[in-house]
Amino acid sequence: MGLAQREIESAGFSTITLTPVPELTASVSVPRLAAIEYPLGRTLGQPGDRAGKMAVLRATLEALATIETPGGSRRLPFQWPETPKQVHNEPPETPPIGRYLARNPWFLPKLLSRNVPL
Repeated sequence: MGLAQREIESAGFSTITLTPVPELTASVSVPRLAAIEYPLGRTLGQPGDRAGKMAVLRATLEALATIETPGGSRRLPFQWPETPKQVHNEPPETPPIGRYLARNPWFLPKLLSRNVPL
């Protein structure tokens, strides 16, 4: 991520990374980062929470506009409403590819090798 952002920045565009793991993200030298204490995979917020996602997006853009020094960061003022034990990252139903692979496990090596027949 840091390499891509530096290239974009060298073309004159400001960039920012929204991350739930700021220490790891900072280690790849991103130009700016907005840290949020949300679970992995839910960086913008709860599924279906449009207002919450917009608030996170607005706060991230505000951080982009106000962080002036390279390597700068801002911790966003959001708290996840559940305890870590309450967070469910499993989808309500298995995705179609998962159902297919459960029925046809021999297809997995072809999928991983990108040798997928049409």
